[in-house]
Amino acid sequence: MRGFLSQSPSPEPIFLFRKLVSKKFPMSNTFTLAFVLKCCSILPAFEEGKQVHKHVIASGEMQKGGVEPDEVTMVSVISACAMTGALGLGKWLHTFIGKKGIKNDLEVRFAIHGLAKEALETFAKMEEAKVEPNHVTLIGVLSACAHGGLVVEGRKYWSTMLESGIEPSMEHYGCMVDLFCRANQIEEAYEFVKSMPIAPNPAIWRTMLVSCKKNKMFDKGEIVADHLLQLEPLNAENYILLSSLYASGSHWVKMSIVRRQMKERGIKAVPGCSSIEINGHVHEFVMGNWSHPEAKDIRGIIWEVSERVQSVGHEPWIASVLQNVGDGEKQDALWEHSERLAIAYGLLKTKAPVIIRVVKNLRVCVDCHEVTKTISKLYDREIIVRDRIRFHKFVDGRTIGELNLGGAFNTYGE
Repeated sequence: MRGFLSQSPSPEPIFLFRKLVSKKFPMSNTFTLAFVLKCCSILPAFEEGKQVHKHVIASGEMQKGGVEPDEVTMVSVISACAMTGALGLGKWLHTFIGKKGIKNDLEVRFAIHGLAKEALETFAKMEEAKVEPNHVTLIGVLSACAHGGLVVEGRKYWSTMLESGIEPSMEHYGCMVDLFCRANQIEEAYEFVKSMPIAPNPAIWRTMLVSCKKNKMFDKGEIVADHLLQLEPLNAENYILLSSLYASGSHWVKMSIVRRQMKERGIKAVPGCSSIEINGHVHEFVMGNWSHPEAKDIRGIIWEVSERVQSVGHEPWIASVLQNVGDGEKQDALWEHSERLAIAYGLLKTKAPVIIRVVKNLRVCVDCHEVTKTISKLYDREIIVRDRIRFHKFVDGRTIGELNLGGAFNTYGE
């Protein structure tokens, strides 16, 4: 199982686990369960993860065999719940194992989901219980403040961390930069980066570049991009972000220069790819690719959804399309984004109240984020999209962050 998992995301560990259970092999140990749960969390295999969870807790088979679920297994269960968007189940499990002191994992998961309030409440309970915060705890707290737009609170926790003698790691610095950038305090973020006692990593510069694009700060964006490309001259994502910065201001000549640099250096952009699990099978969709066996039906759903979304007044965010083409072509391109194809397939093959769960390899663009909110309301469906950075949960036309914090912050980064 570990061998399959180390190569690339693969369902093979799940297949092997099925064989272990069906053939009544000797009882699974905690490491076996941790590996298969990790596989379920990486792949959009929520139903498989639930079956493993049942094996771990509900059936009692492990205890009968003398194997007690330890912290490794239980944290793996919580992580799998969080990575598939089933945070409610994770919270229940956390309560179940809370006496063992496993707090940090759930707090970080809350932050990833944009649940700033819940993350900070968990931290407050830890303080009441006299549990000493460590560097992981504070990553969760700072990340929660960033996602919640809580700049004042973030500064307070940063000062508390320094006063308590915890030396900030790169992750802590990254959370503070994210905090400032999400609050559109770009200059504050830049000064903070310049004052860092350690050299900023590419992730920090990328966060800055995304924020410069969002706020159309082209001069500052070019300075940030220069630092980023010095550190990672062969990473396609960096060039795409810089191209996106120029495209957002219709600087087509500069954008074409960046594209030419990519071609000359042999750098190829990674296509958007999204996956969805239907009846135990994972279906994969690539942007603009209509090779799926049910492509004709999916096209029909896409056409229906686009008509309904436009009928309620949605204005396509064509700035998300990085080609110098007409507005009509840009709108068509948006409807071929991989997550829309996956969501359309979910609408085609499932009915409410089944949750549509999608996993994407890149960040969700602005227009897809807004369209998915609209779809959740029009079709009365709960939709969870896990992109490269975080979760987006859509219910009744709103996102999970808006439901918990009144819409105070953005959940997208492209």
